Formats: sequence, C-alpha cells, structure tokens
Amino acid sequence: MDARLANPAPLGLMGFGMTTILLNIHNAGWFPIGSMVLAMGIFYGGMAQVIAGILEFRKGNTFGLTAFASYGFFWLTLCGLIMLPKLGLAEPTPEAFMGWFLFLWGIFTLFMFLGTLGGNFVLKFVFGSLTVLFFLLAARDWLESAAIGRLAGYEGILCGASACYLAMAEVLNEKYGRTVLPVG
Repeated sequence: MDARLANPAPLGLMGFGMTTILLNIHNAGWFPIGSMVLAMGIFYGGMAQVIAGILEFRKGNTFGLTAFASYGFFWLTLCGLIMLPKLGLAEPTPEAFMGWFLFLWGIFTLFMFLGTLGGNFVLKFVFGSLTVLFFLLAARDWLESAAIGRLAGYEGILCGASACYLAMAEVLNEKYGRTVLPVG
C-alpha cells in the first residue's frame, strides 16, 4: 500500500483562483454579481478550499492549512455578507465598514506572503498580488471610488489567474515528472 498522500494544493489554488477571477470580472465592471459568483464562492472558493486545508493538515503543512482553510472561510463569509441582507436576515454592511473587513484580510495576507518568501516565484506572486488586491478593495470602499474598484478588478483577475496557473503547474509537473509549466 502506498503511504504517499496526494497534493491538495491544486484543489485549493483552483478553488481560490477561479472564484477570484469571477468575482473580479464583476469588480472590473463587466457583469453584476449573480448566482454564479455566489455559488462558486460557497462551493468551490469556500468548501473546496476548506477541504484542501484539512488535507494539508493531514500532510502536516501548517501554512497550507492556514491559507486554504482561512480563504475558504473568507469566501463563505463574503457570500454570507452578500446573501444575508437579501434574505432579510441582516442589515447590509456599510461600505466603510466593509473596507475594514477587507483591510484585515489584507493584513492577514501580508503575513501569509511573508511565509512564501522561501517558495517559488508564482506562489510569491499569488500572495503578493492578493495582498495588493485586498488593500485596493479596502481603499475602494473607504473612498467610495469606482475607479479604484475597476483597477482592483483587473488586478484581481491577474491574481486569480496566477493561482490557476500554479495549480495546473503543480498537477502537470507532478503528472509528467518534469517541469511542464515553470514556477520559478
């Protein structure tokens, strides 16, 4: 029996990356938020990342556990913030207060970025660009700036795409036993 465990990171990275791209297509101003973004946020961005985090726990990877479980719960919380008022279960969060929510996630992500400094280039890029994204989104809400929101949207699409790239690099590089997609 093979005692080797599969790498759960590609699952978590794809859940994060694809959901981030979809939400930031909205932030860039192309489409309104709809059921597709919310469903992705709950199931792939949320639940799949939490599962990936739990699997990282099994592998003894504290960084992976913390990152995937935390961002999975971020997506679930964000969907809750959007859906609870629509269901009449809570008042909408004022934009300035939402800025503080996003700012705190930016601080958390900055510390997680520091944990990537010994890793590959693409991993550093994912966390570095995510840090910038959270701070841009906080600034958007604090300043009520549609222009900063659109900029954040484009930056978020790039961030999400980099996570998808890293996920596929990890899958393909492992599958073929060689570097198919370089990660630096």
